Amino acid sequence: TAILVNIINQNGLLPFKNWQTGVNPEADKISGETMEKEYLIKRRPCWGCTIACGRVTRVESGPYQILYSEGPEYESVWALGNDTGVTALDAVIKANHLCDELGMDPISLGSTIASAMELYEKGYIPEEDLQGLDLRFGNPAALVEAVWRTAYKTGFGKYLALGSKKLCERYGHPELSMSVKGLEMPAYDPRGAKGIGLNYATANRGGCHVTGYTISPEILGIPEKIDPLTPEGKAKWVKIFQDFTCVVNSTVNCLFTTFALTAKDYAEILSAVTGWDLTEEEIMKIGERIYNLERVIVNKYGFTGKDDTLPDRLTKEPMPEGPAKGQVVELEKMKKEYYELRGWVDGAPTQEKLRELEIEL
Repeated sequence: TAILVNIINQNGLLPFKNWQTGVNPEADKISGETMEKEYLIKRRPCWGCTIACGRVTRVESGPYQILYSEGPEYESVWALGNDTGVTALDAVIKANHLCDELGMDPISLGSTIASAMELYEKGYIPEEDLQGLDLRFGNPAALVEAVWRTAYKTGFGKYLALGSKKLCERYGHPELSMSVKGLEMPAYDPRGAKGIGLNYATANRGGCHVTGYTISPEILGIPEKIDPLTPEGKAKWVKIFQDFTCVVNSTVNCLFTTFALTAKDYAEILSAVTGWDLTEEEIMKIGERIYNLERVIVNKYGFTGKDDTLPDRLTKEPMPEGPAKGQVVELEKMKKEYYELRGWVDGAPTQEKLRELEIEL
């Protein structure tokens, strides 16, 4: 998946240095192409899979030596590398390996370290809190050090372990947490692809790209190419992708299959396996039911429409450079249309919608 580093960077939406811009002039240093040339041992598939998206890597020497590691994948490369400004791929591989060994999510951890770096560079973190940790953007040694300190809650690691939301709140600048509903967003700046921004905001579990991967049509052109910089029509695309993703997840299949298989294909597959006679429309209704049931649960935990939002940086600060220069996310406009399509009011399904979907509470 690390092939995406250069693709997303060239399209101007690869978040760099805690989302201050979407362009990194040195992104190729941490790209999939560079990984293949310098660190790749082999591809590693899940059992029976012909896609084989996994990677096995090795750093043969130096301070970040690791003789066998799985990954890093695109999101890990971005979070631990591009978002922190670190372009030393050997350090990124080491940091990712430590995340795997110590049981930490590299997206959330990398994003949290990046927010700490911005807090530090802007003078919001006292030196004594860091206990010698030099949290400047682009510092590979500090990146690797911060990973294990977080795992063991050693020194400043006890604050990094809080996640970016609580960390930034602690230092008085919650706006520097690039998260939705407390979950750090992944590697696509929605100022350069408006649909993924609406998806982040309305995703039931927070800022998640695999809830509704509209990067597929917006950037990759699958199943068709749409304009990434317009908010028009994005509510429809987001709903379709979110509902279909629920179908794929509930059948315990890999989301990568959706680059080739459609809802019609899944209707035929599920019908063959179960003996049911499902149509494409019925498959999508199943996905819609799942998504709405998830939302009911989220509402019961206290989340409402006010939580379907994005950091101010994305809605108020124009992208400073690149193909998306001058763009912000027109979230409220898209969200209004999205709620109408969903049959929701203030982020919650109406009783009429629940009856339509045969959800009884």
